Amino acid sequence: MLLRTSGYAVDLVEDGASAEAAIATQSFDLVVLDLNLPDFDGLDVLRFIRSRKDGAAVMILTARGAAEERVRGLDLGADDYMIKPFDVSEFEARVRVLLRRHAGLRSSLISFGVVDFDLNSRSFSANGQTIELPARELSLLEVLFMRAGKVVAKEAIMQSLAAFDDDLSSNAIEQYVSRLRKRLAPHGLTVRTARGIGYYLDPSVGA
Repeated sequence: MLLRTSGYAVDLVEDGASAEAAIATQSFDLVVLDLNLPDFDGLDVLRFIRSRKDGAAVMILTARGAAEERVRGLDLGADDYMIKPFDVSEFEARVRVLLRRHAGLRSSLISFGVVDFDLNSRSFSANGQTIELPARELSLLEVLFMRAGKVVAKEAIMQSLAAFDDDLSSNAIEQYVSRLRKRLAPHGLTVRTARGIGYYLDPSVGA
């Protein structure tokens, strides 16, 4: 609920088998992993992720806080290990760090053309003025900004914007792109179409 409120697309599964099935069929930026799963140890899911050479960041979030447990999880490939109960603001900060690291970014501020994106606040601005965007358009621009100048496949955009239980069609993505183009036009940035593939950001006015 916390992550969804912050605008992230979140898929929730209740056991290790479902987690492995989801990871085998979709690409994720971040996996928040409990260790006390009903069917098998969460560390087995971690082994599965790393055996696939999956590049997703993994945060273990568990009540198992013994030093040897933490060391084992990190040695098996976890990027972070957080113990319950936890502080919500710290959790959010760690999520931001892991997503930034996953994207290969050192700074929380990304610039493309005259538009800036602050990863910490998940806000866009141009020449110091905030660009107000509805949630879905903000998430769409975030996906494109994290790969600025590169083509992002439409399927990858749909996966980034929608959770398992969301009904997000290809036509809906086209509508969001159209609206986003209108909002970005005054700032010298547009979303261009790579026909049959997806979309990319271009620092020039016009669609």
